[in-house]
Amino acid sequence: MKSNKSSEVQNYLDICIASQQLTVYADGNRARSYPVSTAKNGAGELMGSECTPTGWHRIRAKIGAGEPLNAVFIGRRVTGEIYSPELGKQYPQRDWILTRILWLGGLEPGKNRYGKVDTTWRYIYIHGCPDELMTGKPDSHGCIRMHSADALDLFNRVDAGLKVYIHE
Repeated sequence: MKSNKSSEVQNYLDICIASQQLTVYADGNRARSYPVSTAKNGAGELMGSECTPTGWHRIRAKIGAGEPLNAVFIGRRVTGEIYSPELGKQYPQRDWILTRILWLGGLEPGKNRYGKVDTTWRYIYIHGCPDELMTGKPDSHGCIRMHSADALDLFNRVDAGLKVYIHE
């Protein structure tokens, strides 16, 4: 799904916090939807809030191409671990980032870009997580969590630069 000047408005991701759904729009039509989990603390842009930022964003980077399903990432780097429930019990304090990362950058100065509201420097991602964390309720620390298989599917469908609209 290329994002260029002629198709930019018709090709985007829509993330609805209220319904906990991510929808892919291609050529102005709904192409695919996935369940997600947004922030337990709700919507908000302030650094340190652990809220999911709203407004228009862009996928600034795609991270993890070629890694296996459930590959574990820390600091956007693969650790060499593969998530399992046993590994989860071994490290219960970890905020699991699995399989693929779509790193978001805000497009609205003063709302989600620059200063204390900058989505990029808040390290807000769309990423895979353990399936048991996907309960249909907001429960993340600000990121948009997905089933790992869905994160892989989405990663393969989109390009860096694609617009993302997050709303309540």
